[in-house]
Amino acid sequence: MPVVTARSGSVTILTMSNGAVNALSIANGFVGELLEALRTAISDPDCTAIILSGAGRYFSGGADITDFDNDPGSVHQLRDLIDAVENSSKPVIMAVHGMALGGGLELALAGHYRIAGEGTRFGLPEVTLGLLPGAGGTQRLPRLIGTEPALKVMLGGKPVTGEKALALGLIDRLVPGDVLEAGIALAENTPPPIRRVGHLPAPADVASAITAETASQNLDEAQLRILDCVAAVDLDLASGLAREAEAFDQLMRSDRSRALRHAFLAERIAGKMPATDAEALPRKISTVAVVGAGTMGTGIAIALLNGGLSVTLIEPREAALDKARSTIAGSIRLDAERGRIDPATAEARNRALSTSTDLTAASDVDLVIEAVFEDLDVKREVFTKLDAITRPEAILASNTSTLDLDLMAGFARDPSRVVGLHFFSPANVMRLLEIVRGKETAADVLATAIAIGKRIGKVPVVSGVCDGFIGNRMFEEYLRQAWFLLEEGALPQQIDAALERWGMAMGPCRTMDLVGQDIGWAIRKRRALEHPDRPYSGVIARICELGRLGQKAGSGIYDYPDGRTAEPDPAIEQLIVDYSREIGVERRAIEDAEIVERCLLALINEGARIVGEGIAYRPADVDTVYLNGYGFPRTRGGPMFQADLMGLPVVLDRLRHLEGMRHGWAWSPAPILVELSERGDGLGRLNA
Repeated sequence: MPVVTARSGSVTILTMSNGAVNALSIANGFVGELLEALRTAISDPDCTAIILSGAGRYFSGGADITDFDNDPGSVHQLRDLIDAVENSSKPVIMAVHGMALGGGLELALAGHYRIAGEGTRFGLPEVTLGLLPGAGGTQRLPRLIGTEPALKVMLGGKPVTGEKALALGLIDRLVPGDVLEAGIALAENTPPPIRRVGHLPAPADVASAITAETASQNLDEAQLRILDCVAAVDLDLASGLAREAEAFDQLMRSDRSRALRHAFLAERIAGKMPATDAEALPRKISTVAVVGAGTMGTGIAIALLNGGLSVTLIEPREAALDKARSTIAGSIRLDAERGRIDPATAEARNRALSTSTDLTAASDVDLVIEAVFEDLDVKREVFTKLDAITRPEAILASNTSTLDLDLMAGFARDPSRVVGLHFFSPANVMRLLEIVRGKETAADVLATAIAIGKRIGKVPVVSGVCDGFIGNRMFEEYLRQAWFLLEEGALPQQIDAALERWGMAMGPCRTMDLVGQDIGWAIRKRRALEHPDRPYSGVIARICELGRLGQKAGSGIYDYPDGRTAEPDPAIEQLIVDYSREIGVERRAIEDAEIVERCLLALINEGARIVGEGIAYRPADVDTVYLNGYGFPRTRGGPMFQADLMGLPVVLDRLRHLEGMRHGWAWSPAPILVELSERGDGLGRLNA
């Protein structure tokens, strides 16, 4: 039963039991059942007080946001529940533990007394989804704790600790033991008086706090709406709640919020095992060896240590190993100095690291991750040796970003224990982890890789085997169009500025200068031989031939006089113009809208092709890769979300238009786009 009713003397205890976070779900009838149980308790003449608690680890993580996609107006049921709690004729004590977030906190605010267990977190994170608290939070929280602290909670979206909540007056008591027992003792001995938060007077600082927040920062649409709703605290509660409900409904329907909610859900979808292997359980991993102590290997080691794993870093060059040890120690020290970890945790991480110049140090670990030079012969040598010295049940993982994992799996006698773990640099910072599943990778090995990714704070996404996997394969087509645009009339700074204004974290020209132009150059040389039917622009090769390999060389497409800041170079602009003349392309004025459209459609088309081929299990996986590894704006939801937002018939119409233009071969629509469009479906239906 989602709602369990129990009695302790004259006290009625309502315990929420609805999934891992006790989501306040409407579609499955949970909120309605809780409201009915509350009304029954209120009408019971033998009941003198009511306690509301949560089963499991949490009080409540809030509303189920998927409910509102089908019917945004259904949130009124949650509002009805909260109103019923606040207006109860019998004291309602909230026994809160674990977390009370979003609608969970709004529900707790409606109670007449709040007891919390130590370690509990409280927050209203709706702003991170382009929303505002829509069940009374903008009206009750300022009345309870004051406008200035309430705005900080709502505008920032970050949770506060139980200790902070007590200091703010958000809760009445913080208890070290069983919070439910404490609530029962209170209700049975000295039931608290009924204090309705919504009936408290407006705080004196409403106008001044709103003025200060408006002046102090650049606010997005949701934050501005929060300020507008909080301003209504000076009115009566009913008027303020009506304003909040109207603003919530408008935000819920906005493209920005839809994109942010999609991004939130996509990450959770992408972290799930494929349905065919859902029963596979991860192996226990406690010791990991990382082979290669370059920049990538060092970053991987830091990420693993941060996840509480024991790490052996193996590197034959003593100087490289010394540098890696120093970098890792410095990272741990910096985390401690900035208060991210306590001294005991820092000491434990330092103890958990061991180093060796001998590959046999990996002989007894649970998992080995090779991070050696991206060359198949080098990988073969390492994998062959690892296969001989490691335990048969140890997992062998490669950090390859482009090479064929199935070929590498063939270097092991048991290819089922081989998986790809493609970290993005810097590996201890970037959230994305592409997990590459070979044709022989065992289901429990895949489950283990996903679990390790989550343990070390990454966003794991499973990819099949292909050149570039999900992210880099799509990025190739994105870059192809950017370089063609250079040939046709755009200049680097225009391309970068257009895409950055649209929301990309960094334009393609600056991105490749940062990554290193030599990396893309080498890939294009290889793929030009493998796929001569898909030519690249030669303009970037001309720049590379000048030794301008990017920021690390002091110059690339741009100059870097201070080593960091990109400055346009007239000589490169002239080189681009001359190259257009050389290949017979008459340059033309290109609008920013065309730049954005072509680069976005390139991502959409290739992403859809990847889904259709089964390289990505779901469109949500593609979006998660781009949101977490390639600087795609979260407020745009991802390339696949954008395709559905545009409408697949519109996408197909634009692709077919571009097929008739220069290099039209690059725009052949992905078959799945045609199929879904003809059926009247969108890509999102494939996310189940």
